[in-house]
Order: sequence, then structure tokens, then C-alpha cells
Amino acid sequence: MTKLVTIEAAIQLAADSLQVISDSAKLDAELLLLHILNKPKSYLFTWPDRTLDDVQYSAFFELVAERAKGRPVAHIIGHRDFWTLDLEVNNSTLIPRPDTETLVEVVLESINNLNITDQSRGLDLGTGTGAIALALASELPSMSWLGADFNHDAVNLARRNAQRNKVENCQFIQSDWFSNVGSEKYAVIVSNPPYIDPTDPHLSEGDVQFEPKSALVAEASGTADLEHIIANAPKYLTSPGLLAVEHGYDQGAIVRQAFNKNLFKNIKTFVDLGQNDRITIGYF
Repeated sequence: MTKLVTIEAAIQLAADSLQVISDSAKLDAELLLLHILNKPKSYLFTWPDRTLDDVQYSAFFELVAERAKGRPVAHIIGHRDFWTLDLEVNNSTLIPRPDTETLVEVVLESINNLNITDQSRGLDLGTGTGAIALALASELPSMSWLGADFNHDAVNLARRNAQRNKVENCQFIQSDWFSNVGSEKYAVIVSNPPYIDPTDPHLSEGDVQFEPKSALVAEASGTADLEHIIANAPKYLTSPGLLAVEHGYDQGAIVRQAFNKNLFKNIKTFVDLGQNDRITIGYF
């Protein structure tokens, strides 16, 4: 038998052991314990003095050991919250980041300048888990959405996430950017493409070392996919139409230049939660 340990004490013990590898050690510990207990987060604050039994204690610290090796919490527990969604995640694509919720917010704030009808369509390129497409589809039920990804496993994951979250106005297909999206016109095109320089040393640190490099890096110092999307989007946009992309903190000027070169109007860059350039939009 293990010594009786309270929820509060177990979280603190785990957080102390995770400080070296995580900037969010306590949150990591809480999420792992909630996974073991199968309880909502409020449970931790309501019952901090409840003790863990032997099975719970052992299972919890097995997960803590996995996290201590650097494995992302989302991969350990198999899901991640994004917007109002609960998304299944795996190592076939990126783990959705809070900063990407900024892209959803910006699009929702920016569509007032469009003539959105029941016939309007939206396109998410490089959809991954389906996070952006599903978030926008859930907020804009009058529109139909299409998420595209070249990775077959990611497409299947996104389809499961649509079912998981009961989002019915969003479909997913396998496509290398625009190659398989057909000749439809879209009122909104969004994308969080790979935008990291292949030589960036941060690729060997943190969660990204467990994610596919194909979803992270792009040629031309990280701008190749962004430039491809921006150059080709006008052929697929209605008039008026909106393009919104996520990019690196130091790529705002390059991205705005690409938007301008391809005749977009009212180009604007928005900052993320850390006040770094992260989202650029333009109207066509």
C-alpha cells in the first residue's frame, strides 16, 4: 500500500518533478490527474483533500514519468481543448495551440465586410486536427466548411473530431493545398500552414520534437507555403472574399508584402497572446 496522498499533494509533487521540462508544470499535472480520475477540472478545487487510492496514484505517476521524458500532455491523454471543442489528437499532425484561437477570433470579427449567405463556403487548408475549420463551422452554422490536408491520417482524425463534437456543416478531404478542392469559390479561406525555418534550433525542443516536421517547417526560411497559399487563394475566393493566415512572429512584413503583391486589400496583421505578429488577413 502507498501512503495516502491527497489530490492537492499529488499535484504539487508531480508539478515539482516537471518544473525542469515544462513552463506549465502545475497545469500539466492537473490535466494528467483529471485524465486518471475522469473528472472535470472543478473537481480538483472542490475536493483537494480527497486521497488517491493505490491504482490512481500509480497510474498518475506513470503518466507524470511520460511527461518528464518530454512527451506532450495532449499526446499522453489523447485530446486537447480548443475554442469550445474537445479534440482528439495524435502524432499525425500538430497539437492545436491557444495562439491559433486568435485566428478564429480574427475571422469571426472580420466577416462583417462579407456578404455571407446560406450558400457561402469556407475552406481551411492544412486542417490537421480540424481545429480551425470545426471552430469556425460551430460558430457560423449557416456556412458550409471544407478542411483539406495532404496527410490521410490527419484527414481521418479531423473527421473523427467532427463527429466527436457533433459539427455537421464541415467536411474533410485529402488535398495538397488547393490541388483537390475543385473549382468552388469560397467566401473565407483560412490556413495555419508550416512556417518554421528548417534550421530553427527550437525544432528539437518542447512539444514540437514529437510533432511531424512536415506540419512545422517550410522552405524559403519558412515562407514557401505561406507564399503559395497567398498567391493561389484569389482563384478560389468570392468577391468580396477573405484570406486569413497564421505565420511566424517575424514574418508579418513578408506576409503583408505577399498579400499586397497578389492584390489583396485592407491588409492587416494581428498579434497573438504574447503580443507577437501572428495573423494576417486581406480581402479580395
